[in-house]
Amino acid sequence: MTTTIPTIESISQQLIRDQQMVSDVLHLKIGDCCLNLYSNSKTLIDKLNHYFSHCNVIGEHDSADIDIIAIESEAPELGINFTDWQREPGKTGRKDEYHDLQNARVVRKVRTGMVFLQSEQKRIAAGPCIKYDNQVINFINSQYMNWLQQRGWLICHASGLSHNNKGFAIAGFSGGGKSTLMLDMMKDPTISYITNDRLFIKSSSNKTDMAGIPKLPRINPGTITGNSTLHPLLSKQELDHYQAMAREELWDIEKKYDVFIKELYGDQRIQDVSQLEAFIILNWQRQSNDPVTLTQINLQDHRELLKAIMKPSGPFYQDAQGIFQKDELDLDEEAYLSMLSGIKIYEAHGGIDFGQLTKLCMTNIM
Repeated sequence: MTTTIPTIESISQQLIRDQQMVSDVLHLKIGDCCLNLYSNSKTLIDKLNHYFSHCNVIGEHDSADIDIIAIESEAPELGINFTDWQREPGKTGRKDEYHDLQNARVVRKVRTGMVFLQSEQKRIAAGPCIKYDNQVINFINSQYMNWLQQRGWLICHASGLSHNNKGFAIAGFSGGGKSTLMLDMMKDPTISYITNDRLFIKSSSNKTDMAGIPKLPRINPGTITGNSTLHPLLSKQELDHYQAMAREELWDIEKKYDVFIKELYGDQRIQDVSQLEAFIILNWQRQSNDPVTLTQINLQDHRELLKAIMKPSGPFYQDAQGIFQKDELDLDEEAYLSMLSGIKIYEAHGGIDFGQLTKLCMTNIM
């Protein structure tokens, strides 16, 4: 009995099948990268156009850097064996599984059944894309992340803001509140949004630049209730319900809302790139009653804090040689220390107080 070995072509045929692409195309310009997404669903294209409204463009790119196909369908059944992708420490449950082909990888989302083909030649998302459009958005962003990393940018688990084209990043351990702090700082109209959770840094010519990805913040009700700018994300009934909760109870609620920066904070509040000036690491504690403090540190002497900054690239990452990352890959501390050697690093200690830390940052950093 002969077993057919799956290939890029055979998998792409199973994912696309006889579907016809609609005439509408998503055209994005993210920094210096041009990306086109084609689909058999106008509804999906319309949703993505709304989401990426801050970086979509009118007219077709003659030669995009990246082409993606998104097929609205039932969850594909490919008949191949998948391997679980090991999650980061502290994360539980199965999320991704993968199957490596020659020069390609197939990734399946365990919860939703969405399937993605990742290669330098073909990039395809297939499954209930409209229902799980956030996973298509993440796939689009993963392509730009690859594009950046293949050009020497280093990935960080951090938020990023810019003030007068001087950027500062916010990192923290899981659940530390970096998104909440970032959105609180953005009440100041002179501050622009760079990124929420994936920040890229690159040193050249005696400076270090920072770049974000077009992924809008996804936040929980606890962040919304404490920031009046975000209240329109909830109905009055929802807002009253959450505001009546105790702080500790509210903190643990996981229900995500997208923050459309342009709609809530105004136009011209998003930047692609800025020069990195400072890095804030949130090392505060929910149980502490001590006042929050902000101290400049030498990161070489506090290597344990690198765990808050370093970030694996994930199952979609394919380097410039076409090699895919493995989930057990150790991160290079020296690469981060080298890239951040000329950057001011601050550590936040004490109890969690977003308003007070915002004031400290505005006074001491900006």
